[in-house]
Amino acid sequence: MKLILNYLKNYKKIFLLNVISVFGFALVELGIPTIVARMIDRGISGRDAAYIWKMGGVILVISLVGVAGTILLGYCCAYLSTSVVRDLRNDIFRKTQTFSHSEFNRFGTSSLITRTNNDAFQIQMFMNILLRTALMTPVMIVSSIVLVLKASLRLSMVILATIPLIILGVIIVAKISESISENQQNSLEWINRISRENLSGIRVIRAFTNDNYEKKRFDEANLSYMKFSKRLFKLMSVTQPVFFLLMNLAGMLIYWISSILINQNSLQVGQLVAFMDYLFHVMFSIMLFCLVFMMYPKAQVSARRITKVLKTTPSIPTQITEHGEGTEGGNRDSGDLNKIDIKEIRFEHVTFVYPDGEEAVLKDVSFAVNRGETIAFIGSTGSGKSTLINLVPRAYDVTEGSILINGEDIRKLPAQELRQSIGFIPQKAMLFGGTIAENIRYGKKDASMEEVAHAAKVAHAYDFIMEKGGFEELITENATNVSGGQRQRLSIARALVRRPDVYIFDDSFSALDFKTDAKLRGELKKETKEAIVMIVAQRISSIVDADRIVVLNEGSVVGIGTHQELMKGCQIYREIALSQLSEEELANA
Repeated sequence: MKLILNYLKNYKKIFLLNVISVFGFALVELGIPTIVARMIDRGISGRDAAYIWKMGGVILVISLVGVAGTILLGYCCAYLSTSVVRDLRNDIFRKTQTFSHSEFNRFGTSSLITRTNNDAFQIQMFMNILLRTALMTPVMIVSSIVLVLKASLRLSMVILATIPLIILGVIIVAKISESISENQQNSLEWINRISRENLSGIRVIRAFTNDNYEKKRFDEANLSYMKFSKRLFKLMSVTQPVFFLLMNLAGMLIYWISSILINQNSLQVGQLVAFMDYLFHVMFSIMLFCLVFMMYPKAQVSARRITKVLKTTPSIPTQITEHGEGTEGGNRDSGDLNKIDIKEIRFEHVTFVYPDGEEAVLKDVSFAVNRGETIAFIGSTGSGKSTLINLVPRAYDVTEGSILINGEDIRKLPAQELRQSIGFIPQKAMLFGGTIAENIRYGKKDASMEEVAHAAKVAHAYDFIMEKGGFEELITENATNVSGGQRQRLSIARALVRRPDVYIFDDSFSALDFKTDAKLRGELKKETKEAIVMIVAQRISSIVDADRIVVLNEGSVVGIGTHQELMKGCQIYREIALSQLSEEELANA
């Protein structure tokens, strides 16, 4: 409830209108039975036609007010529930943009998607019912009970005896449904994770003929979700008949008592008609209240999961505004941020342990690189190369030691401004839905067509782009209409168009053939001569011309120098070179 109320504060006028419409609806529902009772007891019994017509006119006016109130109530409920959930989803999304890799790993992609979509939808469904009934039911219940007591004190005792039984039943149902709802949402996360893995890894699944295994995995998750859903549905399906049974038993008892009272001339027929209407409204309002109460545990579970995301403090602060009050701070374009003029990057005794890890991935790493220099990192798989370069844009922060940018600790610099000065080309090239031009402009939103074309030419992507139909050619989902090498070159072009101070290539040439790799490196050397270039590579040929090469082994630096220096003084580097280069290449290197 606290989460919903925080967001409703932004829509005070519509909420007030919602309250007014509730009273309009209550006026009709409770006013008409009262007037009908008077028409029967005074107009029909007394054969007063004028009075009947007069009361008929009053009923018509009240009905029109009721119709207007009902329409207004529906509009306000729909507007408030959809607007609040829109704001909620925006805030969840903006909050996740502030997360570091640690927070993403902690929650998991599937869980964040479920919280953004399904959990927010549960809040919307609950709000829609809540706004319609939470205000209306107290008004209807209190007003109906007052009118019931006024109509017949003896008959009202039947209703007052029934209400505690209904409330007790609702509390029991709510307690049982809360744990079931939580398990249901966790099962849905499991389904989302398996579906995502299956769809993105369909080629691997088919290549290893594991279709049946994946079907079994999905069936287990789906069965779990079905099991908890069935429990909820069974619980709800039992609740409603029991409620109506109590209502009918109360009605039968009231008719029996009222027949005695009418025979004793202690109750009039009109009063009985009105009383039964009031009885219906009391019971129906309680049922609606019960519905809200039964939906509350599921909404509470969703709200708790969403709140956990919104209240998570990122381990690496960014400049994206975190808000929940409709501000526009979270919409700042990266192009609006200031850049840091990076002239030197220095690692000083850096040790790093992953947040969920136990052993250090990097141990006492020290080196420096200045503007205009190229530094490369090589080593066996798992030696910590990619981890090392991911510390520069602060995907994680160091555990011990420090990284200095122009002599200042990187942790004191605004993360967004730091990243604005870096062109990062990841190991797995990621392209987004849209045109080729839009993907290249992802590095610089206001890049001209000339800048886009120039970046494509330097990245050796221009020719295949023209063959595909130009820069307005659409990239399909998961970039299935471009090859691995083409994806890498578009990813490189995206970084080049930014013209950053630091280029980070995380094994970004692995999908290129040797000829394209050599040509591309030649063009890049001209384009990046005034920047810092950091390259992670598996192939010696990609880094042989680097100013300095850092050799890593099990997270430790075992050699730093040029290719020639390392061939003489670093056994591990020499073994890598001998395994990759021919005698001719070794002689020319």
